[in-house]
Amino acid sequence: MEKKYIFLVLLIIGTAFWGISFPVTKMATDAVSPSTFLFYRFLAATIVLAAILSKQLKRIDRSALIAGMALAIPLTFGIHFQTLGIKYTPASQCAFVAGICVVMIPVIKQLVYKTRVDLKIWVAAIIALVGLFIISVRGNLVIGRGDVYTIIGSIGFAIYLIQVERYSTDRNILPTIVPMFATCALIMLCIALGDETANWLPVNQGFWMGIGYCALFSTAYMYTISNLSQRYISAEKVAIIYLFEPIFAAIAAILMLGEQLSWQLLVGGALIFAGTLISEANFKRKEAYKDIH
Repeated sequence: MEKKYIFLVLLIIGTAFWGISFPVTKMATDAVSPSTFLFYRFLAATIVLAAILSKQLKRIDRSALIAGMALAIPLTFGIHFQTLGIKYTPASQCAFVAGICVVMIPVIKQLVYKTRVDLKIWVAAIIALVGLFIISVRGNLVIGRGDVYTIIGSIGFAIYLIQVERYSTDRNILPTIVPMFATCALIMLCIALGDETANWLPVNQGFWMGIGYCALFSTAYMYTISNLSQRYISAEKVAIIYLFEPIFAAIAAILMLGEQLSWQLLVGGALIFAGTLISEANFKRKEAYKDIH
């Protein structure tokens, strides 16, 4: 199997971890400042990855350090504002708003980086976004405080994914991962120190369990796999795969909370899957085959 398709599977597994992290994060930050939660999350992820990628630590040179720090800025920006969004917005609505990242990536690529984006990516993004809308929206969609935070965070995620793609095309991105998360932890430490509501030693057990889960699965695993995959998969395709996240969140709710399987999940999930298939289809090859025959 090609590495590209291996990473597709690993990314989809990661979106399951992310889907579960929505309720986990909401419970963990319910009565605690998101800034301290994110500081401990990034710090734990840095320690874990430093142990796992110990051989890569020797390869960290000046360029890898600078690249890791540069990637950390939009990543921290995105996660920080999305966490604020989860705190003030129902998880389903937050998931839909975060999906705007899918459309933002080709727009930013075309307007800022003057990079041509295939029509099929635009079509796939719109189809997948419609699917996410069907799954996530309940009742009237009202743009509130949490929605604004999530939209701002989506801009950070979009820029982060584009930068990872541009960096990973001709360089080994592994040496940048530990410096990136260490910088994320440092940024969140500065934010937490300026946060008057920060609680450094919460007695809430769910807080520490949330940090453990998010640090290991939705941070260390997912972002490492995401960064490595972008050597083989474009940023906009990765963003479309991320739209599997609310599907797994809904499945977790069904299994853990006893919620009923809805038509929204079935129809929306089918559209997201269709969008992913369209993004991967090689239409040019089919057209060339027709021309020959």
